[in-house]
Amino acid sequence: MRRILAVDDDKDILEIIKYILEDSGYEVETLAEGRSLFDRIKQHEPDLILLDIMLGNLDGRELCKTLKNQQETKNIPVILISASHNPGILTQTGSPDDFIAKPFDIDVLLSAVSRQLKSAA
Repeated sequence: MRRILAVDDDKDILEIIKYILEDSGYEVETLAEGRSLFDRIKQHEPDLILLDIMLGNLDGRELCKTLKNQQETKNIPVILISASHNPGILTQTGSPDDFIAKPFDIDVLLSAVSRQLKSAA
């Protein structure tokens, strides 16, 4: 079973993501803040990370850059999720592997997750 770590400071969004992905056969771990992201990655060893851009006082884009620049995490696909940013971030240094705009369609979420997991395999 493929493991996904979903990080969002909106607990309702986390519940929805967890429900959708678990219903599709994924193992899902959730995290409501970004400060313990790297500890959670070590514990959970996710195959993919869904990461909100606006995490309270943290910026998901910066967390993504750090993930992509560290040897231990650079190969984990990261999908950024945001209601207030555009997919132009996919071309920046340390960019995510994909972008999903909120509110998202279930099929868009499942398609992006499936595509990134296949690419990483």
